[in-house]
Amino acid sequence: MQPTGAKDTQQRDNNTQKVHPQPMEEATNQNPEAVETLISKIFMNISSLKSAYIQLQAAHTPYDPDKIQAADKLVISELKNLSELKHFYRENNPKPVCVSPQDSRLAAEIQEQQSLLKTYEVMVKKFQSEIQNKDSEILQFQQQIQEATQKRAKLEKNLKLRGLSAKESDGLGEVNGFSITDLTADLFKSAVEDASRAIHDFSKPLINMMKAAGWDLDAAADSIEPNIAYAKRAHKKYAFESHICQKMFAGFQQENFSVKSENLNVTKESFFHQYLALREMDPLDSVGQNPDSNFGKFCRSKYLVVVHPKMEASFFGNLDQRNYIMGGGHPRTPFYQAFLKLAKLIWLLHRLAYSFDPTVKVFQVKRGNEYSEVYMESVVKNFVVVDENEEKPKVGLMVMPGFYIGGSLIQCQVYLTGVKVSE
Repeated sequence: MQPTGAKDTQQRDNNTQKVHPQPMEEATNQNPEAVETLISKIFMNISSLKSAYIQLQAAHTPYDPDKIQAADKLVISELKNLSELKHFYRENNPKPVCVSPQDSRLAAEIQEQQSLLKTYEVMVKKFQSEIQNKDSEILQFQQQIQEATQKRAKLEKNLKLRGLSAKESDGLGEVNGFSITDLTADLFKSAVEDASRAIHDFSKPLINMMKAAGWDLDAAADSIEPNIAYAKRAHKKYAFESHICQKMFAGFQQENFSVKSENLNVTKESFFHQYLALREMDPLDSVGQNPDSNFGKFCRSKYLVVVHPKMEASFFGNLDQRNYIMGGGHPRTPFYQAFLKLAKLIWLLHRLAYSFDPTVKVFQVKRGNEYSEVYMESVVKNFVVVDENEEKPKVGLMVMPGFYIGGSLIQCQVYLTGVKVSE
């Protein structure tokens, strides 16, 4: 038996002993090292996620589908790792009843990182959408390339059937939708109309400059073709158009168009190749890039015969431009550029004529020939015969030659004498 005093002392000690709730006991039993390891893993995972996100951004500039896909997989992998850490923590660490200030700070930081993760997830979805759009564009481009390749293969097959070499076919191809299979009478007729219009257009500045230089236009017209009975004085403009036409079409029936060259390729395909090559080019650019090309030589030679030295001297006060052209140059003056437009269309017409098989034939009519509605077209539409009892009207001037193309005919354009204009 214990003494009475000892009993009282033991009761007082038992009464003063503190009692803790069970949750706090569980909290004190947690392993601090395990928590620190988990936190360390979380921070490492966040750092890796940031790095993966930066790689994903970098892969867009410049756009690299392979790098984007690799970075996207890395971001997703890091997000999965972080999610696993979150679930591991929740399973092994139920929420305590009492939380220390240190745990509160940790919870706030985790919440901040979770918000950041949500932002990253949104960005990842955005990039995934952009990747899908880019993949669709790439697929479309691949389809276009495949169609173009098939179209080129078909064209090369057609060219081989026509005997065109592979080297020439590389330069030919299709230009603005035109290929050698598009040679038609309508295409040539359109080229004839362009050439005729070019002669008319160039005659305008030529006549205007003659007026400005004080030329007697009546006398000049008579010197070109004397004793023509014009229905109207204004019709004397056709004398100048006839002069330009005669000079520009001289030598048209020859394959080289009177151009001296040792390297003329005279195959049908090469003529059409030249036609396509020049068709969409500015003639000044063409002669600037290659002044001594066949086209460049053609322009120089035709200018010197179309524009007389006396005429040029009266226009410019000297012959500097003429001398420059005779020396092998191509001046950039407005007058010469206007002439180059004319020369280009006449040259293209010649290239196109020799692209056909059989070759297009040119024909001309002379002054005094009887008018034929089959072979000729009057440039004056509303004419009437002066004396119906006399012979048919006669050709006074040929303004544009005619052409035989296959079994069809393109009429030459003429100015008639022995007619008057109906009012």
